[in-house]
Amino acid sequence: MTEVNGINVPFIPITRSDDFGPAKVKGNNDSFGTIFQQELDKVKFSNHALKRLENRNIQLSDNEIDKIQDAVQKAESKGSKDSLVMMNNTAFIVNIPNKTVVTALPVGDSNENIFTNIDSVVFA
Repeated sequence: MTEVNGINVPFIPITRSDDFGPAKVKGNNDSFGTIFQQELDKVKFSNHALKRLENRNIQLSDNEIDKIQDAVQKAESKGSKDSLVMMNNTAFIVNIPNKTVVTALPVGDSNENIFTNIDSVVFA
């Protein structure tokens, strides 16, 4: 009998040598780990932030999300922990290590003009 991964099998498997390499996505040469890491590096929105966006009628385009992503990367490179990201008269409080938008509010409509517990401001 032939042994495959420590198991005796009653046949000889016909495979290419690259079939047992890292997992690949069809049509893409990136490994699963690379794709997974790219997804982890994207900005996320907390449930609280999603509710605030909906309640305050703030809609974000893909381009605007990319700008927030770039702002988060800049803040991360400077060692920020909690940052205020300003974009198009909207303020986003972002937890930088988790890459998570915590809340969002339009600046012009706000009665409060105080932002606490932040260590940086990024203009996107």
